[in-house]
Amino acid sequence: MLDYYGPMSLPNRLLTLALVAACACGSVFGAPPTVETPDNSSLDGELFYQMLVSEMSAQSGDNGSAYALMLNAARKANSSRLYERAVEIALRARSGESALDAAQAWARAFPSSREANRFHLQILLGLNKISETQEPIKRELASLTPSERAAAISLLPRYFSRTTDKRLAARVVESSLATELPNRVTGPSAWAAIGALRLQAEDMDGALDAARKGVALDPAAEGPVLLATALIGPKSPAAEAMVRTYLASKPEAEVRMAYARSLINAQRYAEAYAQAQVLTNEKPDFADAWLMRGSLELQEANLPMAESSLKAYVALNLPSDETAHGNTMSRGLVQAYLLLAQVSEQGHKLDEAKAYLQKIDSPTDALRVQRRYAGILARQGKIDEARKIIRAVPELQASDALDKINAEVQLLRDSRQYAAAYQLLQEAVARYPEDTELVYDQAMLAEKVGKPDEMESLLRKVMQAKPDYHHAYNALGYSLADRNIRLTEARELVRKALEFAPNDPFIIDSLAWVEFRSGNLAEALRLLTDAFQSRPDAEIAAHLGEVLWATGQRERASSVWKEGVGLNPNNETLMETMRRLRGNP
Repeated sequence: MLDYYGPMSLPNRLLTLALVAACACGSVFGAPPTVETPDNSSLDGELFYQMLVSEMSAQSGDNGSAYALMLNAARKANSSRLYERAVEIALRARSGESALDAAQAWARAFPSSREANRFHLQILLGLNKISETQEPIKRELASLTPSERAAAISLLPRYFSRTTDKRLAARVVESSLATELPNRVTGPSAWAAIGALRLQAEDMDGALDAARKGVALDPAAEGPVLLATALIGPKSPAAEAMVRTYLASKPEAEVRMAYARSLINAQRYAEAYAQAQVLTNEKPDFADAWLMRGSLELQEANLPMAESSLKAYVALNLPSDETAHGNTMSRGLVQAYLLLAQVSEQGHKLDEAKAYLQKIDSPTDALRVQRRYAGILARQGKIDEARKIIRAVPELQASDALDKINAEVQLLRDSRQYAAAYQLLQEAVARYPEDTELVYDQAMLAEKVGKPDEMESLLRKVMQAKPDYHHAYNALGYSLADRNIRLTEARELVRKALEFAPNDPFIIDSLAWVEFRSGNLAEALRLLTDAFQSRPDAEIAAHLGEVLWATGQRERASSVWKEGVGLNPNNETLMETMRRLRGNP
């Protein structure tokens, strides 16, 4: 504390400490305390000296003595501020039990102090004493109005998010909220909080039951329906039905947005886009819907629509962003400018893309921005300059070094300098041997440089280290099918990948390719048609066109290839397929 004021003589240091202690007790030197105003007459010489010695002990590193003296002073002065100071000293000394004792004493001395009660609750949670949190929770809610209680209850899952026993946390919170559960005002929030904790404990059925009970109390309440959106999936059709019922009435925009995000997570992009359209039509000033809509339109290569949607988002956010954040750009605006740059780049407007990137003012996004900028330089043939730009980005955190490697590898890959990318990844894997993403990327480049055996070895290493990494199963299965070898094993690998990502159109494309190589043309055509409808992509177009060509539907094959060229004229698989079968790209 003293060092903040610079070098001082001993008398001046003691005077500073005395002033700090007096302020802590609520004297005329400090602002009035938040909870109570102690009688200044309690600040007698002995108490003043006790606080002074406490602060001096804390300054010298004797936290035990500092804590004991300050807690004793707090009791004598009956001062909320001194109790808080005792808690601070204990926390600074990493003495959780001492901090808990001080917080409990504080809460007993000032039972109506919400600040004391919150410290008590948070310290209990920090010490993982979940079972003891019921009383602080009840005290926190007791003095609030029903609407205030509902808002406070909704925050409880955040408090318990780091506890180790999630199921116990859910039970304790449910017991603490027992009197709120039948209440129509607070009950929906209470059931939503309990459901969120059950969800953290991976109790999906319990979470769904909580959502149902909350909706039964008030079908228009947001909390239970938002919980239901988090439960949407193949195994919980009832959750989605609950959400759709809510959306059929007069829904809050935030709930529809949450539903759209859940659809995106499930790779149901067309349905997510429909929800974003409804939002932008019903509430054109709901900015986040425009950002989602623009992202999905860009994904579908609808560049004019994407540009229009993203500009609508910027128009809604830019003034408020500058007012609210000063020189700090919001996350959404950073994302919008990055996507607009991507739209311009795909439309071959490289100078416009650079202009959008230059609008971004966010140090934490420097690598993302420079990565895009370097990508534009690489497209202009300035690969060495592009690599220098990536390497020059400051490393603000430990992960930045790895992110820069990945960015440089992607530059080389996009420029088809596969040997250089493979060498860079070899060096990176030597530095980070446990990073499965790096090993996977090295495997993909091993195939590109003509080392299929090494590719398989690396992919099996990934599978062993991370059995649920479905990309590895898919990559090996597709590679075997593409080389027309070990097709039974290839089918097993791709089906294994589909268990983890059943709706992924690229994995469905791989399975179709296995069926094509196995001579099952009808099944291959069915799968590829579904995959291409789900996700129009140049590589899927290449495979679909080849199967159509093999079944004699050559005009339709050419039409699909043409569509694929429109999606990505530089796709290697598509170009090679068209040259091989038609004799021209």
